[in-house]
Amino acid sequence: MTTKTKAEPKSSGVTNGGARIVVDGDDEVLSPTDLSEMLAEGTKDSHDKAENCQFVKDFLRGRIKRELFKRGTAALYFVYAAMEEEIEKNEDHPHIAPIYFPAELHRREALARDLEYFYGEDWESQISLSAGTKPYVDRIHEVGQRDPVLLVAHSYTRYMGDLSGGQILKKVAQRALKLPSTGEGLNFYQFEGIHSQKGFKQLYRSRMNELELDAETKERIVGESNRAFSFNMMVFTELEEIGKTIKEEVQDAGLGHSHAEIMEGMDGGDINKCPYYAAKMVASGNPTYACQLAMTLLRHPPCQWALAAWVALLAGFTAWYLL
Repeated sequence: MTTKTKAEPKSSGVTNGGARIVVDGDDEVLSPTDLSEMLAEGTKDSHDKAENCQFVKDFLRGRIKRELFKRGTAALYFVYAAMEEEIEKNEDHPHIAPIYFPAELHRREALARDLEYFYGEDWESQISLSAGTKPYVDRIHEVGQRDPVLLVAHSYTRYMGDLSGGQILKKVAQRALKLPSTGEGLNFYQFEGIHSQKGFKQLYRSRMNELELDAETKERIVGESNRAFSFNMMVFTELEEIGKTIKEEVQDAGLGHSHAEIMEGMDGGDINKCPYYAAKMVASGNPTYACQLAMTLLRHPPCQWALAAWVALLAGFTAWYLL
């Protein structure tokens, strides 16, 4: 993928003035002042910090404890229950209505099915809002009631991540926890109302970019997205600390996902558009991780081809970032 800046784009769109950014191959014509571009640029540091949390790195490598996965699912349930409650209350708000896709995106019911699978029919009596998740939930309710436009940040950060990096986590969890191939316990990652994840993400970003927002409000949304990353990191840190007290054996240590699975999960390799989770780690150029991945592949002859593919992928993304 290459990114070019053109003074006169081939296709038209919402004109914000100045140069336009054209992403080859996906028909998106973007401006640096478009909200989606401001979010991608303005949350890079937060993204990097989140993807380097020990809990996330262990997860991606397939080092998952079942109890922690259950607790993480419960934490997500409380977060999405709060977010979707506030989104539904504000569904007619001029800044929420254009990105209101309950049938396609809402995760509360899917998470409830996952919790029933892990905990049984009385799952609601077995879970509670943890200390690490409560500030996240409280903040969502606060912005929903006092400043609904900031729900755009929480919606974007969560849902677009679920449609990108979340697909990798699904594959890792299914294999590491030996979950049924029929999807039980992983309903959270199943977006049955979306036929093309790449197409839907483009639609969602387009709707966001068309919101009538002044520069100050866009900056506030970027700030709130960074805050959402911080809240997620609090949840990760809590789970990591709990994990230290759990003696359960790791289900499946080692490399959590293959190159082919990464690209499949990214729906066409759209790694750079993932605003959440650690999907970018594979293409980040981190020397430590690169060496570990290379050594793992070299120990498995049938997978040696993937090393060459990974190197090509890294080179491509390095070139992309430098343009």
